[in-house]
Amino acid sequence: MLRGFRWQFFAFIVAVVVFIAALLSRPSPQPAPPAATPQPTEVVQQVTDNSVIPTNAPEPTPADTTNANPQSPAQAATDNIPTYREALIGSVQRLNPLLAGLNPVDRDIISLIFEGLMRSNEYGEPQPALARSQPVISSDGLEYVLELRNDVLWQDGTPFTADDVVFTVSMLSAADFPGPEEVGRFWRTVEVEKISDTLVRFRLAQPLASFPEALQVGILPYHALQGTTAAQLASHPFNLTPVGTGPYQLEAMRGAGGQIQEISLRVAPVYRQRPEGQSGYAVERVMFRLYPNFEAVQQALTANEVDAYAVRERSERLPLLALPARFNTFTKIEPTVGFLIFNWANDTVAAFRDLQVRQALEIGLQRESIIERHLANQALPANSPLLEGSWAFNPNLTWPPYNPGEARNLLGRSDLEAVEVTPEATPESTAEATGASTGTPALLRFSILTPDEPSLVSVAQEIASQWAQLSVTVQVDAVDLNTYRTRLEAGDFQTALVELSKLGSADPDVYNFWHQGQYPDGDNYGGANDRTVSELLERGRREMNGTSRVTIYQQFQQQFVNRAVALPLYYPLYTFVVSQRISGVQLGFIASPPDRFRTIRDWVVSG
Repeated sequence: MLRGFRWQFFAFIVAVVVFIAALLSRPSPQPAPPAATPQPTEVVQQVTDNSVIPTNAPEPTPADTTNANPQSPAQAATDNIPTYREALIGSVQRLNPLLAGLNPVDRDIISLIFEGLMRSNEYGEPQPALARSQPVISSDGLEYVLELRNDVLWQDGTPFTADDVVFTVSMLSAADFPGPEEVGRFWRTVEVEKISDTLVRFRLAQPLASFPEALQVGILPYHALQGTTAAQLASHPFNLTPVGTGPYQLEAMRGAGGQIQEISLRVAPVYRQRPEGQSGYAVERVMFRLYPNFEAVQQALTANEVDAYAVRERSERLPLLALPARFNTFTKIEPTVGFLIFNWANDTVAAFRDLQVRQALEIGLQRESIIERHLANQALPANSPLLEGSWAFNPNLTWPPYNPGEARNLLGRSDLEAVEVTPEATPESTAEATGASTGTPALLRFSILTPDEPSLVSVAQEIASQWAQLSVTVQVDAVDLNTYRTRLEAGDFQTALVELSKLGSADPDVYNFWHQGQYPDGDNYGGANDRTVSELLERGRREMNGTSRVTIYQQFQQQFVNRAVALPLYYPLYTFVVSQRISGVQLGFIASPPDRFRTIRDWVVSG
């Protein structure tokens, strides 16, 4: 049956014999060791002294190859690559922009690795980043259409597209999103649609003029995380081997004793190809060195182990000012305002609902002098509920002059009944009462809740002392920080010293703090209930025209003062100390600590 195929069969047998002979004569290759997949919970445990943790960063260009993984921190400082070294306090957890709000160390590092669709400029205004231009907004303010840049590559060479945006929003809006709760809650009200590879549409549940600022959240690469669920995001290997579109990419991690002690970033070759990366970025490498506490940071600065440090706590500022002259100090205000707030919702002092009472307390207080005496070199006096330097800040806000006589008249015309101050009203050792002496009638009596921090207790005590001249008796209720937070959130206070921060937002929308509908479930801790102010805040977040928004927020600031909703007291100072070997550093509006890197493109390393 096979007779007709004998020659074909014979040829097949010869071919098989030749193939087997070739295999037997080929030298056996040495098997490559399997690539270990780093696990966020295990990589740190594998770190040994001066070890280098491999990353999945793309291969550098040939000019960079010799220094792709410096062998040690000492060598890294002497390999002639312009290097900027900054101290951070804490530990690396997840280098993921969606989770960075959980850890300040991560937040600072990822700001150089990842980009958002928008970024903020030196005035806090949103500007295009991965977007090609400002969004096109529908007439009802509910839809935002963004055209994406088509010249952006991920650090592994993959093109950036709308798929990355859609994927990122799907993570943020997932019910099991493991990041900050308030972030997930917001993004669950937003729909996103891919129109094309370079066009996306967002649809909001209600108009929100500050939405472009929300688009500053870092975008994740879909191709690197495809198939990952939101629940898996927190433990994904990507968190220690990130790939972004930003100017710097992860170069190496080093550590000792089972802990990551240094993160090294290098200018990304693909970023050099972009128009904005073709010049500047003389700082070729950025090293973040991690320390357990501020004392260790001080020693590192003095020993010249690091070039810079940005304050995390108010108490750190004064020691930094005493550093050697080889350091320059840059100061801006933090994105925070310190207030004395009234509890409008507390029936024990219903008088705070009376406009005349609040106005009397406002003009009966010399706020500036209090801050200058007790928070010198720590804060500046605040004259507005908005941040100074913001594009909506009103520098010409009109305040009523200090007038204790008129304050007493206002209190006298208010519907207040004098109360007798008795010895039983004297507080225990953790608080202090200041006011009319025992047996003297007081028109008003209440307490100021404050964290038990010496400078803030001093501020509260002087406020109490000044108001004593108005026949008002005030008790300073200083408690530990945990108790303070619990009582503040529960509304268990009469007045309180409160620092309100927008958590990295530069937009003037302070709806959550002062709108009457944000009590009790929002951040309106004192239940401020002023309809005039609330209406302005509603208009401010609906208005899409920037010029009109400025007018609205200037009106809001004036009405806030006129109606004495609360008393702005101070802006905490943000301090950044940098060695003189780093030049070109400039600070604009600081909405979030990573904004200190806004001008890193212009920094130069010398010496």
